[in-house]
This record gives sequence, structure tokens and C-alpha cells, in this order.
Amino acid sequence: MEPTACVRDQSTTRERLDRLTDAYRSLLMGSCPSQSAADVALLVCSAVRGLVPDHRARSPAGICNDSCVDVTCLSLTLLEKITSNLTSRSLSPAVTWYCEDVLAQSFQHLSLMSHLVSPPLSSDCLKTQQHACGTFSPVWLQKCVQVFSCSSPGPELDSCLWSLTEVLKRLLKGPHQGKTLYILGELLAALDASLSALCPKFLPEERAAGAQCLMDATSTAGLLLDLLEVLTASSLIGGAGVCLRSQRTTMIYSSALLTTVSCSPQYFVKKRALLLLKRAVLQKAGEDWAPAGVLSTGLRYKDFHSDMNMLAHSVLTAVAAGWLHSVQVKSASYFGGTKRIRGEEGHKPDCVMLRAVSLLLLKSMELHIQTAGATDSASEVYGYLQSLWGFLRRCSVQLTGVTHPCCWVSLLFGDQDDDMMEAAKALFSIFLHHRCYSQAACACGSNPHCLFLLLLQTISFDHSILLDFLISTETCFLEYFVRYLKYLRGDWQGFIAACGRISSHNSPLSLRHSLTGPGRGDMLVTCKRGSDQRVVSSSNSPLQRRQEGPSAPVLQIEQPSPRPTMSGQLGCEPSARAVLCLSQLREVVTRLHTKKLFPYNPSSLLKLLLKLNNPWTGIIPSLFFTCSGPR
Repeated sequence: MEPTACVRDQSTTRERLDRLTDAYRSLLMGSCPSQSAADVALLVCSAVRGLVPDHRARSPAGICNDSCVDVTCLSLTLLEKITSNLTSRSLSPAVTWYCEDVLAQSFQHLSLMSHLVSPPLSSDCLKTQQHACGTFSPVWLQKCVQVFSCSSPGPELDSCLWSLTEVLKRLLKGPHQGKTLYILGELLAALDASLSALCPKFLPEERAAGAQCLMDATSTAGLLLDLLEVLTASSLIGGAGVCLRSQRTTMIYSSALLTTVSCSPQYFVKKRALLLLKRAVLQKAGEDWAPAGVLSTGLRYKDFHSDMNMLAHSVLTAVAAGWLHSVQVKSASYFGGTKRIRGEEGHKPDCVMLRAVSLLLLKSMELHIQTAGATDSASEVYGYLQSLWGFLRRCSVQLTGVTHPCCWVSLLFGDQDDDMMEAAKALFSIFLHHRCYSQAACACGSNPHCLFLLLLQTISFDHSILLDFLISTETCFLEYFVRYLKYLRGDWQGFIAACGRISSHNSPLSLRHSLTGPGRGDMLVTCKRGSDQRVVSSSNSPLQRRQEGPSAPVLQIEQPSPRPTMSGQLGCEPSARAVLCLSQLREVVTRLHTKKLFPYNPSSLLKLLLKLNNPWTGIIPSLFFTCSGPR
């Protein structure tokens, strides 16, 4: 009896596969299938209703199961094809009407969505449902509300977290017009209460000894953190309107997220939570998938500044309580496992974690000092930076050899342009707020002159790379550079003193290899004094222009012959090379501006660069001879 029933089911399944295949091929050719829209809709719905779990109980050999799965998958593929056809708007009127009729029959008359809310199919057809009915399925919304309110880890919760994240991403990736923002607002409003009730159960403020947290469930924790980033990103595009509590979860529960970083038993969860906090403090949540320019509109919701202050306060409070001592940093992972650096001096550290911790603290300090009424003493700021410096030295064997603390920014961030600029800008803000003496600033790694010189040294004093930074929209270099030039005008002696200190300490270029390792694509092209080795690339990215390796075949190394100097030695002092670099930058920006080729009006920048010539009168002509040879 069992085999006979299976044969009958198999025959029916074959018929369904043939009919679905015929419909798919017809739509692929741009014509209407021979079957009516109602028949195709009924065929799809019946295939989805007969899901695999019901057949597994009846068919021990599993003969029918594979075919049933094929029918279900083909049905969903057909729905996806119909939706993509309608989205492309490249069909004839007859085929368009046919596709719309199939969707209307499936979702409005046959209640297809009620059978798609179970994992793992919920997210695949939400776009189809929205296209068919003009809104999201109330069945799906009700299921999400129910599951979020229950909040027990499991496949249902994972499926709802994932599907909601995907839906929100699709909305955020699309054109941010009135209709899209309205749909986004309506969806978040419907789920706000249930999401606000869910997060406290996963993000406890404190972890008692031996107590377990729902965040310890790795799969669910990763999905929740992904959703929190999407919610945070959604708060950045809404302008000055009202921001729902669920969109502010990352800020509101920042202290709990810090606890997750230090206490979660899963390193992946620690790292993911830390990266979420880093992107939140940088206002770059969703940077990996959001369209360019979406996150930089400048308009923020009403409570944005108070939320950012809350985040900064949580970070500084945690650091003062010893949070850095509990942050775990493992060795960097590769496809072949962990990797030892040359000389077997230890494992290469996870620099992603080191950079995230550093930027989280630096940006929190910057936000805190920008708050009206911030009264932190210089000793408190010095204490935070010393704690960070101790953390970096403890986690990275390579940084223990650095005798000048200002070098750590170039060492740690040198191959990440955007992060390096953010770190330099934050340290400059901290320095300006407290106006430390140069020696005190150097002791905690925040002397702006040292940081700027080390930046120039990292790029081999190449003015063309500075030009790339000025043109690029991926970093905050322009803001940082203008502020520094204004400061430099009034502290020329401090600049000269910093040049002397840089010359007498270890160069970050000589230590870079030991920190980044000899992996593919992560070797920085270093500049030996006087060789002026440059990287030429067709890319406009300053980072790519400074990298070489087998993974970047578009790069070419151009190494001109050593240039003569007055002393007969190769190269010249950092002050001379810096002056020459800035002078060359001014010349090329002036030339591009004159030809109307510069992307924005650089008049203010050029005035600052021109005024810097005053203290250097009589120096620049000789520098051109010293560093470049006679012209």
C-alpha cells in the first residue's frame, strides 16, 4: 500500500513539475502560459501547502520528498520570475496583466502568505506580496509580532529576525522618496512595541556570575545584531522626523552591548557587537550595503544628539571601570588558520578588533568633549588614552616596540584610510579641547603635529595621495586637514619640535610589516629615505594606490632613481619633506582649480596653504633644491 501511494503521489508531482516548467518557460520567452492565471495560482499554492514535513512521515524511503521539494522550489522560482518581470516593466500589456492576475489570485484569494510565514520561506516572497497588494502581509506582520513577543530562541525567531532584516534592507537600498519612507515608517511602527520588548531580554545590563543570556545563542545573536544595525541605519535616513524606540535600540542599550563584548562566550558575537557600536558612534551603520550618500544627509532626528551622548557616556564609564581589561582579542584568522609573523614573535592580532576598540573610545571622547558643560580634566583624558595605549600594547606584541606613542595611529590604521582619518580627527579635537603641552600630548599619543607628520610618512610624503584624500568622499580628511592647517599657522615651533622627535624614534614604516604581516594585498609600499617609491594605479582610492601584492594586478611600481641632495645623502629631514609635499599640493590644487577640474571650490583651502608660506619664506626654494635637485 505504501509504495502504491508513493507512486501515485510521484505521478502527480511529475505533472505539477511539467506544468510549472511550462509556465516558467513561457514567461521566460515573454509570452503568456497556456494555462489560465487562476490555474497557475492554484498550482503554486497547492505546491506550497504540501511542504516537506508532511511527506517525510509517510515516505520512509524519501522517494517523494525530493520531488516535493523540487515542486515547492520551482513554485517559488516562478513567483520570483513574475515579480521581477513586473518590476522590470519590459513586458507586453497582455503578459503584464497575466502576471498581475497570478499574484492577485495567489495572495488575495488563495491566502498564499499564510503558508509562507514558516521558516525558511518568509523573506523570499515578501517583496512579491508587497507588489501584489501594495502593502506587507498582515499575516507576516502578525507572525513577527507574536514571535518577537515570545522571544525564545529557535528557528521561528531566527526566521522572523532574518526576514525583517532583509525587508528593511530592501527598503533602505531603494530610492528614498516619500512613498518608500512612508512604507518604512508604517512597517516599523507596526513592529515597534514587540521589538522594544524583545531587545531587553537579549541585552541584559549586567551579567550575573554563571547566568546565561539569550545573546549566547550564536545564530540568534548574529541575526539580532544584524537587525540592530539595519534599525540604526534607518534612523539616519529619516531626517528630522520622529524616531521610534526600536530604531534607537543600539544607543539605548549601548551599555548592554558593551557587556556582550566582554562577557559573551562566542568571539563572533563579541566582534559583531563591537563593530555595531563602532559604526553607531561613527554614524556609519549600514555602510557595507547602504547606497552611497544615504547615511550622510546631515539631518538627524530630534533625540539624536542625546542618544549619541548616551552612547559616549556608556563607553567612557565602562572604560573607567576597567572594561578594556575584559575585551578579548584573538589572533587574526586566515583560510589556513592563524598565522605567525616573521621571527615567530607571536601571532598577528585581530586588527579589526583593535581598530574598533580604539575608534569607539576616541570618538566617544570626542563626542563627550563636544557636549556643553563637559568638565573632564586633562588628567582624566590622559587616563583614558593611557588605558587605550596599555590595551593595544597588551594585545599586540608588535606595538610593544614603539617608543613614541603617537606612532600607534599610523601603525594601526595605516591601511584603513577612513578609520585613520576618524582617529586623527578625534585625537585632534581632544588635543584642542585640553591644550596639553607637546610632551604631555606625545606621552598619550595625541600630538597633532606628530600625527600629521606620521600620516605624511605613511604615504611617503606623496602630495598626489593627499590630493586623492581631498577629492575622496570616503574619509573626513578635508575637515581634519583644514582644522590642522589653521592650528599649524600659530604653532610652527611645535611642528619643528615634532619633526625632531619623529626623526629620533622608530619609524612606523619600519614596523608596519611586522603588524600587517606579509599576506596578499596587505603589504604597504614603504618609502626608504630618498627613493621616493610610488604606486601608480588606475583606481582613485588612496588605499589601493598604497597597496601592492599578487591580489592587486592593476598596480605598477614606479621607482625613480635616487635624487641628489646638497649633503650628498639620500633623502631629507621630515620638516623639509613635509613643506615640499604641502607646497606641491598647493600647486596642483591651484592648477586644477584654474582649469575648473577640481570637484569643489578649494579657495579657502588654498588661502590656508598660501598663508603657510609666510613662516617658510626663504625655506621652500632651498627645499626644492635639497629634496628634488636643481630644476
